Amino acid sequence: MLLIAGTIRLPADRLAAARPAMRAMVEASRAEDGCLNYSYAEDVLEPGLIHVAERWRDRAALERHFATSHLAAWRACWPEFGIGERALTLFDTDDGTPT
Repeated sequence: MLLIAGTIRLPADRLAAARPAMRAMVEASRAEDGCLNYSYAEDVLEPGLIHVAERWRDRAALERHFATSHLAAWRACWPEFGIGERALTLFDTDDGTPT
C-alpha cells in the first residue's frame, strides 16, 4: 500500500473559490480503482493550509491516477487559486493492519 501525506497552501481569501475544484478532485479520485482513501482537510489554525491524505492499493493505481483528466484539470487551476507551496511525501507501507 502507498500513502501520500502532506500539505498544500493557498491564500486564505481564495479558499472559497477553490472548494468546488477541490471537491471535484476528491470525488473523482475516490472513484478510481485502487484508491483506498483521498482527502483534503483545512487546518483549523492556519487558514489556507490544506492537509492531504491519500492511500493507494499499489504503484500501478497511483500511476493511473497521475494520468487522469481530473488531476490535469486540478493542476491547471492552481494558478487561479494561488496554489504554489506543496509538500507531499510518498510512503510505501504494509497493508495497514493495526498492530
